[in-house]
Amino acid sequence: MAALQAQRLFLTASSSSSSSCAARPRRAAPCRAALRVPAGLNTAASSADGSLGLKLEWVDPRVIPTTTSAPPAEDTVAVEKLRAIAEAAADRAEMHDIIGRQRDNWNHLLLHSTNSLTLAASVMAALAPAAPSMVALKASAGALLATAAVTMAAAGKIQPSQLAEEQRNATRLWRQLERDVRAVLDLKTTPLTKADVQDAMDRVLALDAAYPLPLLPGMLEKFPKNMEPARWWPRRRQASNKKLVAYGGAKSRSFGRRGGNGWTQELEEEMRGLLRVLKAKDEHQYLKFGKALLDVNRGLAVAGPALAGTAAVAAAFIGGGEAGAWASGTAVLCGALAAAANTVEHGGQVGMVFELFRNCAGFYRKVQEEIEACLGEADADRRENGEVFQTKVALLLGRSTSDLRQFRRMASASFKDEDITDFAGKLF
Repeated sequence: MAALQAQRLFLTASSSSSSSCAARPRRAAPCRAALRVPAGLNTAASSADGSLGLKLEWVDPRVIPTTTSAPPAEDTVAVEKLRAIAEAAADRAEMHDIIGRQRDNWNHLLLHSTNSLTLAASVMAALAPAAPSMVALKASAGALLATAAVTMAAAGKIQPSQLAEEQRNATRLWRQLERDVRAVLDLKTTPLTKADVQDAMDRVLALDAAYPLPLLPGMLEKFPKNMEPARWWPRRRQASNKKLVAYGGAKSRSFGRRGGNGWTQELEEEMRGLLRVLKAKDEHQYLKFGKALLDVNRGLAVAGPALAGTAAVAAAFIGGGEAGAWASGTAVLCGALAAAANTVEHGGQVGMVFELFRNCAGFYRKVQEEIEACLGEADADRRENGEVFQTKVALLLGRSTSDLRQFRRMASASFKDEDITDFAGKLF
């Protein structure tokens, strides 16, 4: 067995007296090694003493070239696809922002122009019976009132204030999608796969369906028969082997293991109670208010054009005598009422408020589905971390994590829906 003997030469400074000496510059320390070969082994020695000389060189680890493996082809393709999706989301956000401002201008222009037409025609109808140019005033009043009726009908059909609110919400959601995709690209810790690309594509398609860009055709129904929450997220694909663990269902059995991935029995009961309150109170409230407001908006959308049309017909019978005076009064009254109905509908932006209620109901529906999907995984170790998930839900609802403890008792089957008095959300 060969023995390796290394000798190192060092420079030392002498300090024999108390007086300080000038420091000598240090030189690089060479390193020599001698290899002794056992007897009986034939070797070719390069030196006279029969030892093998080894030349050692100092190596700086900071300049060692590192070899980087090329990313998988699937990861490269997925990255390029996600970049394309991020660019498309940014472009969609800009388009919705521009169209939203345009449709908000429509609401203001149609409101003021229609009211101007109606009120001017009402004044003409009031002055026509006593004016020398009665025929001209009567014809002008009828034409203006007919134009106002058509304009009111068109504005009631498309609801410009509701269109503007749709585009504002779509702009925010498209920008959120762009941020999420770019965060995945910047902070990726594992290679991207087709599943990541498919999830992003599903969100794109869901947003396109929820907030379409075209006005006609493809516009969302402004007076639906049933009030439904807005849905801008894709439906979750649940595996067949995953059993939904919701209120009243089987509970997770993995809390007994060490850690539990941040999940405890108390936290799961909080989520079940919170899920129950979201369904019974928050979402139900906005659906109820939205349905009532929808009925009001439908009545105003019919009343405005009907009153303006009645005033236009009455203006045609304006003339001398008692009948002509009644016709003039009818035209003036109906014109004024039509302007009032138009002001309440579009000046009050009833369509925008209805869309706001629909989006709020959709927001709470989305929170419910996220909780259901998380509780749907029976194995707590495969869920999202419990503490992180609790923080996310608390932020979405405008509450602190400690506030969520009050919903724990509502997960019990003995607790009735009628006894729920508080709402889960504080933001809306």
